[in-house]
Amino acid sequence: MNLGFRRFSYRKLSKGLLASALFLATMATQAGQLTLSSSSLKPGGKMPLAHVYSGCGGENLSPQLSWSGAPEGTKSYAVMVYDPDAPTGSGWWHWVMFNIPADVTSLPEGAGDLKNGLIPEAIQGRNDYGNPGYGGACPPKGHGDHHYRFRVYALKVDSLPLDENSSPAKVGFNVNANKLAEAELEVLWGH
Repeated sequence: MNLGFRRFSYRKLSKGLLASALFLATMATQAGQLTLSSSSLKPGGKMPLAHVYSGCGGENLSPQLSWSGAPEGTKSYAVMVYDPDAPTGSGWWHWVMFNIPADVTSLPEGAGDLKNGLIPEAIQGRNDYGNPGYGGACPPKGHGDHHYRFRVYALKVDSLPLDENSSPAKVGFNVNANKLAEAELEVLWGH
């Protein structure tokens, strides 16, 4: 009798695991639909000089970004740009923008300039240069290529309860607590 019970239990367990795996695969597919692209940046390529920080000979112009495939329930977006290779022990935040309305699915080149005022509801937080808005790539000379991770996040809230003086870490915490999906585009730059 125990043998029959074990077969039944294993069979039931196998069906339960299969159902769970299918559910998780479906959720991963739905969450993985968000994509990020750019007419200014080529994934895995070298960042054009236009998007490099002015202190490193660039124009400090934020690149064009577009996204699509946001999951149902998306109420706003955030865009964050991070260099994990910066020799700070915690990386370097180049751009922190949040409270982008759900009907906005692209940012034109130069949107990181506060003077543009392109999306009045959006807030551009402080980058690690200490200023709100976009701050381009500028790794120390002799450090090789750094990786610049441009990310868009689909959020389940209309807005984050933060302002332009919020640290990138605080924005990141709130973004991660409210994200439905994220997409990344990574480029390189070095002297």
